[in-house]
Amino acid sequence: MSRFFSEKYADLEPYVPGEQPQDQEYIKLNTNENPFPPHPAVVEAVQNESRRLHLYSDPECRDLRRALAKRTGLREEQLIMTNGSDEILNFAFMAFCDRHTPAVFADITYGFYPVFAQINGVPYREIPLKEDLRLEPKAFYQTAGTVFIANPNAPTGYALTREEIQGILEENSYNAVIIDEAYVDFGAESAIPLIREYDNLLVVQTFSKSRSLAGGRLGFGAGNPELIRDLEAVRYSINPYNVNRMTSAAGIASLEHDDYYMKNSKIIQENRRWAGQALKKLGFEMTDSMANFLFVRHPKADGETLYREAKKRGVLIRHFNQERIRDYNRITVGTREQMEQLVRVMEEILGGMA
Repeated sequence: MSRFFSEKYADLEPYVPGEQPQDQEYIKLNTNENPFPPHPAVVEAVQNESRRLHLYSDPECRDLRRALAKRTGLREEQLIMTNGSDEILNFAFMAFCDRHTPAVFADITYGFYPVFAQINGVPYREIPLKEDLRLEPKAFYQTAGTVFIANPNAPTGYALTREEIQGILEENSYNAVIIDEAYVDFGAESAIPLIREYDNLLVVQTFSKSRSLAGGRLGFGAGNPELIRDLEAVRYSINPYNVNRMTSAAGIASLEHDDYYMKNSKIIQENRRWAGQALKKLGFEMTDSMANFLFVRHPKADGETLYREAKKRGVLIRHFNQERIRDYNRITVGTREQMEQLVRVMEEILGGMA
């Protein structure tokens, strides 16, 4: 760091994104990207909108919010559009947390939560997952803080039911509860219907995973109009033109072709089941993932070794050097062909250890 770097960030531990190596071609199963391309109409919409890049984008994202309201059954004033779901999560830390209202989240969850807390000077408390890495809903009752829950959780893939989320909402009626649903379209249950009943609920989703727009950077929040106004106050104070023209056009087109994306999500779920069964035959243990990834370990090989050996063979997976999950690797679910190659590589690695 330079001598000019503010001391308030001296202890900041930045988020570490999944690696994007350029040294060779990899089967890339480390960053939970969708293996299927956007619908052709999305590409066309982006190309058409690129002709208007000399004009600012609509800060209210009116056409996009209108399309999303139709998709979710919500009103436009219950929605806010952001530059990926990471942006709205950061807004939530800014709007709903302070030194009197700490952030509360699991000890093993999305790695950006502690970073957002640190960079915004927010105290936070981590609640340990159970021994089997499941989240205990009652541990989040009456937290006296703003609750952040990834559902399905990352990197474990476990999901809470809507009823379990409802219990957390009822037991934290004086605090906001943020449900981060980045992976909800791969078999979990969305909390969006609960917005009508609970004014303390903010649901966060992204177009990166099920809608094949990881490179487009588009997310949204859904909640009580008053919560949304709080978040809009933060957004307008930072970056009112946060969603660019091409991304907004891509989002609208993707919503217009919802069947295409939901069909691809079903295929990914089928590939997840196939790959899980194949890996279990090789001796792997894994969580019951409801996301577009598998979270696996092998009793005869440590996680880092499997990660490094797979990378040598052209397959990228994600290893987390965190105490409780050091033996695990997170594996994105790709196409059937990619999953078959993954299984062959793991069989080869384990065979060499025999």
